[in-house]
Amino acid sequence: MKLGGQRQSGNVEDRRGMGGRGLLIGGGGRGAIAIAIVAMLLGVDPGELDAVVGAPPAQQTAPGEPRPDDDLAVFSRQVLASTEDVWGGLVRGYQPPVLVLYDGVTDAGACGQGQAAMGPFYCPPDQKLYVDLSFYRELSQRFGASGDFAQAYVIAHEVGHHIQRLTGVSQSAQRAMQRSSKSEANRISVGVELQADCYAGVWGAKAQEAGLLEAGDLSEGIAAAEAVGDDRLQQAVQGRISPESFTHGSAAQRREWFQRGFDASDPKVCDMGV
Repeated sequence: MKLGGQRQSGNVEDRRGMGGRGLLIGGGGRGAIAIAIVAMLLGVDPGELDAVVGAPPAQQTAPGEPRPDDDLAVFSRQVLASTEDVWGGLVRGYQPPVLVLYDGVTDAGACGQGQAAMGPFYCPPDQKLYVDLSFYRELSQRFGASGDFAQAYVIAHEVGHHIQRLTGVSQSAQRAMQRSSKSEANRISVGVELQADCYAGVWGAKAQEAGLLEAGDLSEGIAAAEAVGDDRLQQAVQGRISPESFTHGSAAQRREWFQRGFDASDPKVCDMGV
């Protein structure tokens, strides 16, 4: 992406370096984040995996000392600023979310405790999105989705959930899930996630119109959307695919809805009826 010189969002809480240890599932080391994401978020029963407590401590640096991930933090602030510009022009009275950057473990307010093992997530009551920057390494090394636009897609997807919060979609979906069977609740969850992918595609299209995309960026975004499809993650972790337990959508679905938003450059095409 061509973000050099672009503004950085001020809606960021940088909690990196505050310490804390996380809960990882499926083995030691930060690499277990990939497995934990599946177990905790994407419909895999955590009981099927071995749980171990004791993630590596957050990287400690002296006050004012540069960190290896500082460039990625700046990039994340710039991407968030771009989403603010895009959605500020599409949603009347748009109020952006706050991006929280953290290491390992952090207080996620109304959503409890945020852990690196959970992957990036959005907390609707607090209107904050949480990212441990180590996830981007996992996205590239374990999920095979490399490139800066793949990283930007992650933020844009979580901002998509913020749009759903502002428009009432997330609240309606939550109420519907509470009175539904497990299979129906999973179907609703998939719809919510695919709509967030579609919104990420809309943002991508607007970023392209603003001259921020480079050759290959769209392919990186599509690869990222596919990489976190339920089917791919379930196959990698449990060696089988269970469509009835999908909560985020298959790789093909996630690619389709991201592409749909990108091609139309209009959030109206993202209506999932959820």
